[in-house]
Amino acid sequence: MATSGKTPEATAEAIEPHGAQLDRYDIAILRALQQDARLSNAELASRIGLSAAPTWRRVRWLEEQGFIIGYRAEIDRRKIGLGVLAFVRIDADRNNAAATRVLEEAIRRIPEVIACHYISGSGTFELQVMATDLDAFSRFALDVLLNLPHVKDIHTSFSLGEVKSGGALPLGHLRGAAEVVR
Repeated sequence: MATSGKTPEATAEAIEPHGAQLDRYDIAILRALQQDARLSNAELASRIGLSAAPTWRRVRWLEEQGFIIGYRAEIDRRKIGLGVLAFVRIDADRNNAAATRVLEEAIRRIPEVIACHYISGSGTFELQVMATDLDAFSRFALDVLLNLPHVKDIHTSFSLGEVKSGGALPLGHLRGAAEVVR
C-alpha cells in the first residue's frame, strides 16, 4: 500500500473548506485567544499544533462565522478613576414591545452602562454601571437613569470587591474540547 507521506497534522490541515462544526483546533484557538488576544499568528499556530497558514485561515473563519466578535484591551477600571461599579435593576412602567425597544435603545447610548441584560423575575433590565465615585453615581442615577423613557424605578447594589471579572467563556461543553492539543 502506498502512503502519501503526509503526517497526521498535515492531513488535518489539508481539510478545506472548514466544516460547520468546531473541531479541537478551533476550540484551542478560541481558548488561546481568550487568554491572550495579542498572540501573533506564529505563536498561536505553535500553541495549537498547526502551521501558520491553516491557523490564519481558521481564525479568519471563526471571525467570519461570528464566533470571534472582536478584540479589545482589558483595562483596570480603578487605574482610570472608575472606583464604583453598580448593579442597577430597572423597573419599567410599561412592558410592551415598543416601550421596551425604546428603553433598550436609550440604554445602549449610555457609555457608563457597560453591560445590560433583559432579566426574568422582578425588574426589566439589570445594568452594570461605572462611575468615578458615589457622588458621581448619585448624579448619574438622578439625571440619567431616572429620566430614561418608561422607567418607573431603579434599585441599586454596589460592588464591594471583585472576586472574578473579565473571565474567559467556558469551552468544555463543546465537542472536541476534551481532546488535548499541545
